[in-house]
Amino acid sequence: MNRRKLGNTGLEVSPLSLGAAPLGHVFGNIDEDQGVRAVLEAFDQGINLVDTSPYYGVTRSEQVLGRALRQMPRDRYILSTKAGRYNDREFDFSRQRILDSVDESLQRLGTDYADILLLHDIEFGDLNTVLNEAIPALQQLKQEGKIRFYGVSCLPLEGYRRVLEHTDLDVILSYCHYTLNDSTLTDLLPLLEAKGIGIINAAPVAMGLLSDKGPADWHPASPEIKQRCREAAEFCRQQGSSLTQLAIQYAVSNEHLATTIVGTASTTEIADNIRWADKPIDSELLQQVLRILGPVQGQTWPSGHWTREVLDGSSPLKWQGSPF
Repeated sequence: MNRRKLGNTGLEVSPLSLGAAPLGHVFGNIDEDQGVRAVLEAFDQGINLVDTSPYYGVTRSEQVLGRALRQMPRDRYILSTKAGRYNDREFDFSRQRILDSVDESLQRLGTDYADILLLHDIEFGDLNTVLNEAIPALQQLKQEGKIRFYGVSCLPLEGYRRVLEHTDLDVILSYCHYTLNDSTLTDLLPLLEAKGIGIINAAPVAMGLLSDKGPADWHPASPEIKQRCREAAEFCRQQGSSLTQLAIQYAVSNEHLATTIVGTASTTEIADNIRWADKPIDSELLQQVLRILGPVQGQTWPSGHWTREVLDGSSPLKWQGSPF
């Protein structure tokens, strides 16, 4: 696979990256030995970035991924992990917890440093704590050499604007906002590119909405979004194609996005994803699918507990600045 520059980090990443959440049994039980083989196969086939989190499987993803990474030279892979979210109800963006979390992750992953460290789902934390404790912790970790670059992830796109009003980031990870049914990440691209921030896109199939089999019952999208996506999947089947394939090709084809993360623990799925990413997109099929999804384009769902006042900036922040 070719390489793209990740903002101003100096990292060059494959357009398709590997999401390691499935290694934590997040989407069902897996054969962990097969999961390790899938990671090794992904890197053999040209992927060079893998993303995980202590949240995925309550540290299980990092543990299984560590088994694979110990079999590769450290300079062969780019590692992204996260801190701040640890299970469905545990969010802690305090300074000391972030520092401790990184040490714990590095031990599980079998490495001395992470290339990228992201604050995970910051919309579930207090924004003042994120800015005044978590970000300085990341800056300290970068100075100490335990991480090379840092950023944040969240679902609400306004969250990035709020953080960037007060501090700089090396990268951001955005998910479900550059998909066939929601391309609103493009509204944020001018700001990110002007600041030289690397853009990691994730969930090109919108957490299963755009998969051929459809989303799980827990998916938070509205009934209208789910129905339109079902119609798009059926239309692709009638054309002898795959909505999953189209969704991955759509995301990877945007060169403004340095890389798109697709999660899998299957060697077969990895081979399919890489093959699809290398094929030209069917532009006629794409336009027909975009028309089907047009009525729900850009629609999303609530995430976290930030109020509208926090997101639109009318609620003042007690910003203390960073000591680093």
